Amino acid sequence: MNAAQNTGHVAHRIPITRRTLIAVFFPLFAVIALLFLNHAQAAPVDDAVAGLQRDWEVIRYQTPTSERAKHFETLALKAHQVSATYVGRSEPLIWEGIIVSSLAGEKGGLGALSLVKQAKALYEQAIAIDGQVLDGSAYGSLGVLYYKVPGWPLGFGDKAKAETLLKKALEINPAAIDSNFFYGEFLIENKRKAEGISYLERALQAPARPGRQIADTGRREEIRALLSKARAD
Repeated sequence: MNAAQNTGHVAHRIPITRRTLIAVFFPLFAVIALLFLNHAQAAPVDDAVAGLQRDWEVIRYQTPTSERAKHFETLALKAHQVSATYVGRSEPLIWEGIIVSSLAGEKGGLGALSLVKQAKALYEQAIAIDGQVLDGSAYGSLGVLYYKVPGWPLGFGDKAKAETLLKKALEINPAAIDSNFFYGEFLIENKRKAEGISYLERALQAPARPGRQIADTGRREEIRALLSKARAD
């Protein structure tokens, strides 16, 4: 007497039919196809964002001051096209915001206020989709706007909101060069020099970013200049 008979049960073979195979393997094929599609969609947007990033770095750190505004204007149009092409992705919105903010910085004065408002809206859209991407850059960049822009009635500046956003960026990536620099600069500008210097020193210790040599070199020069000024005051 076999085991099946001992237990009072009769063992049956499950017939392997075409319907069974479809039921088992179709969900697996669907998952694989979805993963492939997501990867295929990710590569073009990543390439487009990397292009914006490279162009911004060259304009910001290697282009004469007198020529930056016109180049940022052209790049802002390109960035807007990328954002419109990849709706639902945070990264293009963040870089469009960075470029528009940079253009506002080059133009300066009250005439730049409409640009910073535009950048603010872009960062907020990016955060609503996914604020964690790009090391929390949307939070840090929005925080910079809140402490650089005048307060009411001229603008939307708010130091308390700025600090909250800058800390959020640091929470996402405590070792990032930009988030440490931005918070250090904020602290120094708000009479908290000792704290600010400590964050700037952390920024200098940040690891190099692959493919970001121009930005890293330029940012480190800015950090050293601000540190030198803060220590001299």
